[in-house]
Amino acid sequence: MRRIALLTHPGAGRGRGARARSVVLPRLRDAGFEVLDLVGRDVDEARRLAGAAVADGVEALVACGGDGTVHLALQHVVPAGVPLGVVPAGTGNDLARELGLPADPRAAADRIIAGPRRTLDVARVGDRYVATVVACGFDALVAERADAMTWPRGPLRYVAATAVELRSLAPRRYTLELDGRVRTVEGVLAAVGNTSSFGGGLRITEGAEPDDGLLDVVVVRSLDRRGLVRAFPRLYRGTHTTHPAYEHHRVRSATIAAADITAYADGEPLGSLPLTVTAVPAALTVIA
Repeated sequence: MRRIALLTHPGAGRGRGARARSVVLPRLRDAGFEVLDLVGRDVDEARRLAGAAVADGVEALVACGGDGTVHLALQHVVPAGVPLGVVPAGTGNDLARELGLPADPRAAADRIIAGPRRTLDVARVGDRYVATVVACGFDALVAERADAMTWPRGPLRYVAATAVELRSLAPRRYTLELDGRVRTVEGVLAAVGNTSSFGGGLRITEGAEPDDGLLDVVVVRSLDRRGLVRAFPRLYRGTHTTHPAYEHHRVRSATIAAADITAYADGEPLGSLPLTVTAVPAALTVIA
């Protein structure tokens, strides 16, 4: 592998993505790689640059940023069968955390240079591919709120967004179709995970394995504000799975329906519910 592309978060003139790029780019070139340096001024330009690089035959596409940058890259590498590298430099970095990738950009570049490979599943929603978790409830409202915030930085942004959204917490009526089985439930949160965490380490779909060919569907049934505040710290530890309001299913396909929810995946908006999420086994090769 000698000709690769480095995709940095769109508009990364400053911040973590730019700092990581300034380390990773010379490190890869010093190791003998021909590196196409892709920095779009906005998401649309970054998308065009990534697509052109993959079509031109690069041997890997490296996403330097957070889960949103990974999500952008995923749309090109999965159909083309091109390996994905990840340099974690974003807000959540949940895929990098799942893969045990180092947070230090130099160490992450060295992992890409070493070139170990692993095959993962992805989730598919319509024509979009997802690496981590599709959020479909209170979790989606938090993601939407965090996406609009500029402060604080890092995972604390999700904590702040959660505090704001708790003020208007209300349960919703969900209709779930899980591998053809239909049920309804009142809940405050629903998520479909290919991996175990979202939002900077919230282990909502604890136990999810990204290479088992299945999706992990989690529903948190109706809780009041105080109950959710008490349960929230357990999400970081993955110990919420014993909570009486928690339920967990493993499926190949899930359709989630509820009113007034925009689903988020990899920290990016997907669209309004209902949505169908399908497992696509062994669809992604990662350098990890």
